[in-house]
Amino acid sequence: MSSTSPAPGSSAPRPNASSSAPAALSAFLRGVERRGAVLAELQAGDAAAGDAALVAAMAGFRAIAAETSLNEWPARFWSLLLTQPGLRRRTPVAIPLDATDRLGELGSGPRAALLLRLAAGLGETEASAVLHVAPATYRLALQRALPRHPDGRADPQAWQQLREQVHRRIKTLPPERLQRLAEAREKALQGAAPAASASARGGATPRPHPRWLMPLLWSLLALCALAFAATFWWPSALLGEGPEGVTVAPLPEGGGPAERYGREAGLIADGDFDLIADPQGEAAAADVDFRSWLAARDAGTIPAVAAPPPPETTPAATAPGNESPGLETDAQEGE
Repeated sequence: MSSTSPAPGSSAPRPNASSSAPAALSAFLRGVERRGAVLAELQAGDAAAGDAALVAAMAGFRAIAAETSLNEWPARFWSLLLTQPGLRRRTPVAIPLDATDRLGELGSGPRAALLLRLAAGLGETEASAVLHVAPATYRLALQRALPRHPDGRADPQAWQQLREQVHRRIKTLPPERLQRLAEAREKALQGAAPAASASARGGATPRPHPRWLMPLLWSLLALCALAFAATFWWPSALLGEGPEGVTVAPLPEGGGPAERYGREAGLIADGDFDLIADPQGEAAAADVDFRSWLAARDAGTIPAVAAPPPPETTPAATAPGNESPGLETDAQEGE
């Protein structure tokens, strides 16, 4: 067999720009391009910011796709898109006209849960894997994001209107916008880094600081330091006294704290005010030993024997040299 050479004037077909990238990755990015653009736009509230986030996600997904299997691509891509810095802040809508304009009333989490269902078309299991939450948690976030009546009841009509508007946005993207996204997709497949846009940086180009700003800031800092140091000597300078000019005077005698209050205030401040305010209780507390003995006697725990009476003494017996004869007899008998 002889090989046929190409005809004169003809050249072998050259591969296009996307042939160097895997065909599966190119098909996947093309399939999620429209839905990703609408999801990013509604999450950020601005089409330019959403497109910048989508382009950055497509560029970063090339390395992720090379390390993961095909069945993991959807969850990894949508998760990468939602974590883009451009989607963390939503641009407010001045006058809400459509149902999609009122998405700004939701929090970032419930809004992302709702858009994963309507824009990305993911089920409960896939959407919960994108947000790295349990299916029950995703279900709760989706319920909070559902349109409701003023009285709190679910509004099926508003939900249907929101769903139709999201799908209409996906199908009717402007051709020039699709062309820009297609060019960005081809660059992402080639491994080129996306160009930083003004919308991705917050919508404004940073301005250089004027030359006089830094000297002014340093001057203000020096003034603050001087004002702080002045607080240590300003009162003394104002009174005409130095550090040693502090006057120390003793308290007047006889003017103790107790003399500043009346008798009633002193009683109230007394630690035994409860007993002082209850004379009967104070008398009972003073007689508690005798009452305890009576109670023990009545209970039979101690013998009911009266104590012997004290010896009778007379003044004559206590005087020296006048001892009673009876006492002497008793003493002699005892001896």
